[in-house]
Amino acid sequence: MNEFDKIVELGKKGQKALNQYWLDYSLYASVEYWMMVLFFAGPLILLLFKIDRTKIFRIAFYGYSVHVFFGYEDLFGRNMGYWNYPFPVIPVLPGISMDSSLIPVTFMLVYQWTLNHEKNYYLYATLTAAILSFAFKPILVALGLFKMYGNVHYFHLFLSYFSVVILAKVITDFFVWMKSHAKTEQNDGSTT
Repeated sequence: MNEFDKIVELGKKGQKALNQYWLDYSLYASVEYWMMVLFFAGPLILLLFKIDRTKIFRIAFYGYSVHVFFGYEDLFGRNMGYWNYPFPVIPVLPGISMDSSLIPVTFMLVYQWTLNHEKNYYLYATLTAAILSFAFKPILVALGLFKMYGNVHYFHLFLSYFSVVILAKVITDFFVWMKSHAKTEQNDGSTT
């Protein structure tokens, strides 16, 4: 337990150092910081106007699934030292702009579009994952908003996005199936 306590203490020191870095360099006053704020607030505002309210719970459940799974993957990547965000909106939640807004909302709108236009979700989600991995992330890297370390490549990011959107879709489909199955059972029970 002593070793574990030392590890926890190291984590606290690391977070304290990040908080101090955020304050010392006045990251909250930089253009990069405000871009990250925009990446957080902008998609959420857009979603308020664009979400299909007739399917809001299904789309929101899907988006929440993307948020949770992507948050786990992003946390894993940051904890392993694979990547990080030099200009966090909130130092204790470095990836909040991406994890909680930009990525989930992007995929929610793709999911909604494929539902409403009866298009192949897997094709368009994969294309979106590719665009985010091979076009958007390199732009973030060039702007200094995202850093990758070690042998991490954009293909690794693509695999991360791809696994999240597949898992989110499978989970959503499972709950949609359970809901429709429950209605069928209710109807069968009331007719007998």
